[in-house]
Amino acid sequence: MHTDTERCVRAVQSKDARFDGWFFTAVRTTGIYCRPSCPAVPPKVENMTFLPSAAACQQAGFRACKRCRPDTSPGSPEWNARADAVARAMRLIQDGVVDREGVPGLATRLGYSTRQVERQLNAELGAGPLALARAQRAQTARLLIETSELPMGDVAFAAGFSSIRTFNDTVREVFALSPSELRERAVKASRNKNAAPRIPGTISLRLPFRAPLNPDNLFGHLAATAVPGVEEWRDGAYRRTLRLPHGTGVVALTPQPDHIGCRLALTDLRDLTIAISRCRWMLDLDADPEAVDEQLRSDPLLAPLVDKAPGRRVPRTVDPAEFAVRAVLGQQVSTAAARTHAARLVTAYGEPVEDPLGGLTHLFPSPQALAGLDPQSLALPRSRRDTLTTLVAALADGSLPLGFDSDWEAARARLSALSGFGPWTTEVIAMRALGDPDAFLPSDLGVRRAAQGLGLPSTPSALTARAAGWRPWRAYAVQYLWATDAHPINHLPV
Repeated sequence: MHTDTERCVRAVQSKDARFDGWFFTAVRTTGIYCRPSCPAVPPKVENMTFLPSAAACQQAGFRACKRCRPDTSPGSPEWNARADAVARAMRLIQDGVVDREGVPGLATRLGYSTRQVERQLNAELGAGPLALARAQRAQTARLLIETSELPMGDVAFAAGFSSIRTFNDTVREVFALSPSELRERAVKASRNKNAAPRIPGTISLRLPFRAPLNPDNLFGHLAATAVPGVEEWRDGAYRRTLRLPHGTGVVALTPQPDHIGCRLALTDLRDLTIAISRCRWMLDLDADPEAVDEQLRSDPLLAPLVDKAPGRRVPRTVDPAEFAVRAVLGQQVSTAAARTHAARLVTAYGEPVEDPLGGLTHLFPSPQALAGLDPQSLALPRSRRDTLTTLVAALADGSLPLGFDSDWEAARARLSALSGFGPWTTEVIAMRALGDPDAFLPSDLGVRRAAQGLGLPSTPSALTARAAGWRPWRAYAVQYLWATDAHPINHLPV
């Protein structure tokens, strides 16, 4: 979008927050870059330059605006709505792959050469993978500086910097303030706002999103399907345990009118960026609800549902392999039965964790831990036991790679080839574990009932034909159809 100068200028002059994260405005006369909705007086048009990423702005020598804080913009919705190499690369970079495995590791995961990956990212984002990872490290550093009391050396290490000097230089270059000055400003701001006291051992922050956001189906679904010990709804927040590259974590996510409150307790602070990225992914916070709802409103039978409660998101997962296992456990049973089956696996094979602030007890078991389960111990029909053990074996030996970077069609083909995997299971995994915004469940009982009640075709083939006009947002159409039911997944817990 950053190449459409006229459209970008209109967005900046109208301070349109819908475009935050789509592009950034760099001002040549001040050397500052901003988000489109920056509250400052818009610069003259001839002084504006539009760039596709914060990393591109930083690489061009611009520093972040202290007023609008462009580093805290929602992410571009393109990376979660596309399945090409650039989008998959961005999802991997956000998940910390470059910091853990370097650019060669990123390229290997994508199946391209290092040179090809760098060329494609530079062409579309104006920055290569190292620059994009550096921008992310800077943002993580700022979060730790402003929301914790860690010594600066610990902040630098946790944010992924190789040395204190590199950390200091990067923070000054990006934010035009030293680390200590950033902390002083944050302390003064919290005093002025009478901010809630910090809880030792936790980091509190706000997760931005593009309005509107309807929390009912998003948090209602997560709470209603919560696996005891792994997830819970407590004091108005959805809480769950996290398995992360360097350790474990517990997150509490609280819906607010203009943000999602996020409180993280991590055993290793190097996982902060990754934990935030996975929480944003789970809550679908980088979606563009205006684009989604506009497309769905074009169907006169869906339009009333969209108008009644716009901004529905697709509830996802923090662990694609975990969700695949849970999808199999949920085949042709009630939500309560699926939770019971999952809880038994957690008790038997999950890794214990500590949660002094709540009632969480375990991580969901990894495929490697489940590889040793005894099928006879499962209170499931034989066919479903066979399906589960086949899935777990494929996940454990790597023949079924499921991740945030998965090629959606390739993953569908691998899933469909497994015994016991029909269209419903494959599509629900594509929707909620892999993030395909066009995944569709025409055979789902709730979808068919809703379609019939609205006067839409209710047979899978006819409904699929009608839903062609909803593409590429059929996964969101499913959320609106499900919302016609009184099921607990559609309501925030009382």
